[in-house]
Amino acid sequence: MTDTHNLADDQLIGQPLGAQPVGAPAAPPKQEEKQENFFVFLFKLVVLVVVFRSFIFSPFNIPSESMLPRLLNGDYLLASKWSYGYSKYSLPFSLPLIPGRIFASQPDRGDVVIFKAPPGNDVDYIKRVIGLPGDTVQVRGGQVFLNGKAVPKQRVGNFILPLTPNTRCYAIEFETQTPDGSMACSYPQFRETLPEGKSYNVLDLGTQPQDDTQVFKVPAGHLFLMGDNRDNSLDSRFPAIEGEGIGIVPQANLVGKASVMMFSTDGGAEWIKPWTWFTAARWSRIGGTF
Repeated sequence: MTDTHNLADDQLIGQPLGAQPVGAPAAPPKQEEKQENFFVFLFKLVVLVVVFRSFIFSPFNIPSESMLPRLLNGDYLLASKWSYGYSKYSLPFSLPLIPGRIFASQPDRGDVVIFKAPPGNDVDYIKRVIGLPGDTVQVRGGQVFLNGKAVPKQRVGNFILPLTPNTRCYAIEFETQTPDGSMACSYPQFRETLPEGKSYNVLDLGTQPQDDTQVFKVPAGHLFLMGDNRDNSLDSRFPAIEGEGIGIVPQANLVGKASVMMFSTDGGAEWIKPWTWFTAARWSRIGGTF
């Protein structure tokens, strides 16, 4: 009897399990699937980073010395974004996706806050909260008066700031030599204590025009902010003019509360010299809280 079994069945005999049958269409390449998975992963990562930076923590760097002695040029800190609520300034590029301010809360005197600086409201500044809504604030002879009462100001040891690529002395009279022979800046330092008991150190480099001001009345929904480096800070003592002062700042401009020091560098690192990434780090400052 002639064997009449089907040819298609013959083509399957002896092929490994799962092998592509002869004559069947080729399986689509998996490269497209891998690319699709990569872009999905990348999209999820971007969304996660945006959510984290907008609503939980966000990094900020300190590019000036207006908050000496607490903050140095080259510090990198994390700010908690939930502390004072959320607004469009919480979002990247200040996207107007949040109407007004939600979950709003008021800072305490002495808090170190990040905010969008008036009048442009497009640059992040960092200052200390001195006056709350309803307070009167005045500076007389370099001393802060809050609601008519002097904020205690006690002389403490000078603040010694080593000279590095991102630090300098304001004048030659502040230059000093440390015991190891290196050069540093030696600045007069004082301890201020607010009515609630919050204490912090400030610098007073001598008599300056901003040491005596008018009496400022803090309106509702606003804050009177000052830098700890009292003679090198364009703060609420100056009217809100771009590059010249910030005036009394609306609470709506708040971005976050300084929380923890993430990293600090003296500016001596070079990308082409990897070992300087470590020698330039100010390791003792990392992890400090506010």
